[in-house]
Amino acid sequence: MTATAYDAIVLAGGAAKRLGGVDKPGVRVGGRTLLDRVLGVCRGAGTTVVVGGRRATVRAVEWAREEPAGGGPLAALDAGVRRTTAETLLVLSADLPFIQSGTVQRLLDALDRSGREAALLVDAGGRDQPLVAAYRAEPLRRELALLATEHGSLTGLPLRLLTHELALSRVAAGPLDSFDCDTWEDIAAARSRIREHGHVLDEWMTAVKDELGIELDVDINVLLDLARDAAHGVARPAAPLTTFLVGYAAAKAGGDGPQAVAEAARKAAALAARWAEEEEPKGEAAGHGTEDGAG
Repeated sequence: MTATAYDAIVLAGGAAKRLGGVDKPGVRVGGRTLLDRVLGVCRGAGTTVVVGGRRATVRAVEWAREEPAGGGPLAALDAGVRRTTAETLLVLSADLPFIQSGTVQRLLDALDRSGREAALLVDAGGRDQPLVAAYRAEPLRRELALLATEHGSLTGLPLRLLTHELALSRVAAGPLDSFDCDTWEDIAAARSRIREHGHVLDEWMTAVKDELGIELDVDINVLLDLARDAAHGVARPAAPLTTFLVGYAAAKAGGDGPQAVAEAARKAAALAARWAEEEEPKGEAAGHGTEDGAG
């Protein structure tokens, strides 16, 4: 895996006509805005530029706006590029609720390994996704400048013109990487999907970490097993209190976060097991009573 230095550009404009003109990047899925969900997968960027109207975000970003506002994706992209300095640029649209940090890394790796000018995600239908892509900055600036010269400006130009003259590498999308929210039906489908049994815990943990500004990958199963042991061996309220104390202890310990959590969880689980072992079986207590009475 490469550690490519990059800047990120997130396009968060557009009229969202099929959503009735609402602020689409501000629509929430799983308690987080679509924009914040996208910002969460590019935390490794040196600079993150959001092109669109200013709004509250969970982390600091730089803001840009195409002139005139509403000039289309190429004009917006150009406005973002002008605020960047890295040689590699990650470009994402702000309506991708399920884009993953692993996908971002695959795009960056593909660009780095191929030596080409751009690495684009390709959806299940074989369509290139120029707004889920990694670009080399200079070829991208070149193409935007050539298009502006040829057409007089970038305002209103279709996105498909961008990649015609670029040497491309293509990366296959994961199952939901390219799922975007253009309609209220799309929003409803996204909200429903994150509440499915196989996804809800990962989604919730990601949302909480994002909300609290925590970048920590821990083994969820370790914490769930600890909570179960505390609830069964001690008392139900012990489960959330114990996991809280484990987190606090791990924070105080410092060092490697996941390892500190695992070690604190191990100690707490062992304590819960010792606690449970001391519970006297009901039959044993009854037997003691009979023996004492006979004596």
